[in-house]
Amino acid sequence: MIVKADRAAIAEAGRIVRAGGLVAFPTETVYGLGADATQGEAVARIFEAKGRPRFNPLIVHVHDIESARELADFDERALALARRFWPGPLSLVLPLLERPRHGISELVTAGLDTVAIRVPSHAVARELLAAAGVPIAAPSANTSGRLSPTRAGHVEEDLSGAVDMILDGGGSEAGLESTIIAITPRPALLRPGSLPREDIEAVLGCRLAAPSEGKVQSPGQLLSHYAPRARLRLEAAGALPGEALLGFGPDAPAAALNLSPGGDLREAAANLFAYLRVLDAKGLSGIAAMPIPSTGLGEAINDRLRRAAAPKGSKC
Repeated sequence: MIVKADRAAIAEAGRIVRAGGLVAFPTETVYGLGADATQGEAVARIFEAKGRPRFNPLIVHVHDIESARELADFDERALALARRFWPGPLSLVLPLLERPRHGISELVTAGLDTVAIRVPSHAVARELLAAAGVPIAAPSANTSGRLSPTRAGHVEEDLSGAVDMILDGGGSEAGLESTIIAITPRPALLRPGSLPREDIEAVLGCRLAAPSEGKVQSPGQLLSHYAPRARLRLEAAGALPGEALLGFGPDAPAAALNLSPGGDLREAAANLFAYLRVLDAKGLSGIAAMPIPSTGLGEAINDRLRRAAAPKGSKC
């Protein structure tokens, strides 16, 4: 059920979360599927609704830095990033504090001794966190592996009947998930996202390392992810028979659905998932995506496109 995110609806959504229910809500990145991160049964409902593998950890959303520090151990580097970019589209993977202090369900962390945390900036998300009064575990509000939702209607398409409430707060501004950084032992970029790596490296004063191979450390590390139903072909100059064309920039053919006619990467990021949904709905055999520059937000856009084009069922 989609409900306009007014004061009464947000208060009711907070009650639903405290009672162990599921609420889909807008953030500045994409729509999230939220549950009380301290209730194991509630968190289990997230995995069931999405069909999400249990080894894939979740991000915990909190209202402020002080709330985050009640859950995880922050060193000086983590505090510097939090103070610079929170509220905003940055998730930090940090060591969990000892139980029972943090109270986070092991389902949230997939049994790891770290937790991914962020403080969202979207007004509705922040009001929901205040109304619920608990940390909220929230992956993207879509079927696992499918395109992330940037509007309330996208959530309803994927999860209708599996969610107790969908708060409609309009379209997500950024359109790509948060950037995920692991702080220890060396800062590493686990998932490119709405905050460019260059901004993070400027605060840290060092280059971000690549993620270590092996066990999944955070959301967004599965090889096949963010995928339309149609086959996706990358670095395309044009569409082949049976394909729709996802364009970029002023040189894209007129027939393309253009992520940004002016070549603006921020605009392209905001449109990416919504436009892939539009093309996927045409029922064609494939989608051809034109090249995207790899600088700035282009790194995150290309990451999503590569994962969307990977063979279904592939894992990190």
